[in-house]
Amino acid sequence: MSDPTPLSPEPPRPAPPPQGWRDQLATMFAFWNLTPARLIAGGAALGLAVVIVWRVLAPPAPPPDMQIPFAQASPGSTELPADPVATVRPTEPEPEEVVVDVAGAVVTPGVHHLEAGARVVDAVAAAGGLAPDADAARLNLAALLVDGQQVYVARVGETPPLPIPADGTAATGPADPAPLVDLNTASATELEELPGVGPTTAEAIIDHRERNGPFTSVEDLLDVRGIGDAKLEQLRDRVTV
Repeated sequence: MSDPTPLSPEPPRPAPPPQGWRDQLATMFAFWNLTPARLIAGGAALGLAVVIVWRVLAPPAPPPDMQIPFAQASPGSTELPADPVATVRPTEPEPEEVVVDVAGAVVTPGVHHLEAGARVVDAVAAAGGLAPDADAARLNLAALLVDGQQVYVARVGETPPLPIPADGTAATGPADPAPLVDLNTASATELEELPGVGPTTAEAIIDHRERNGPFTSVEDLLDVRGIGDAKLEQLRDRVTV
């Protein structure tokens, strides 16, 4: 038996021709099943994602500059506008209390601490009130107290001493005593200068001496209309007969 005839090899197949970029792009689109609608939707989603990431990671905007307008100098003026910071002056705190010396006809004279804005009536109350012989008519209870002040309450018929200033300095000396007023010769004007004597009381004194003759003692003033014991004590050291 003879050997079979050997088969001849198959000729090599020619390589496929190279594809262009358009063909490659078409092949890729076909492989991924990419349609124009899907491309548009994917591009929109990608653009939205980029915007969101940029807004999250972007640095915050700097705050706007705040400028306070200042007053401008008038035309022709050489004066510069005042510095708003330099013109502010710290205010001194007001004292919280006043310390006063209450003396004279009070129950407990001495130094008393009162709240700022207190008045003489508060100082008298802190001193226990007026003594029985106090001359309240010669005291201004509504006067505002000053730190370091002395409040002196005179007694009936007493000539009060010179007030001591709030700074503590000594008084300049006793004042010259007022001249005595003669009840039998004084005019209405001179009588009105007496404590507690007004035009009506002065006229009553003159009318009394014209009707009943001259006064023989200071106590005769009790017979004058409008003069009682309290007013007599005020006048006793200021008049004569």
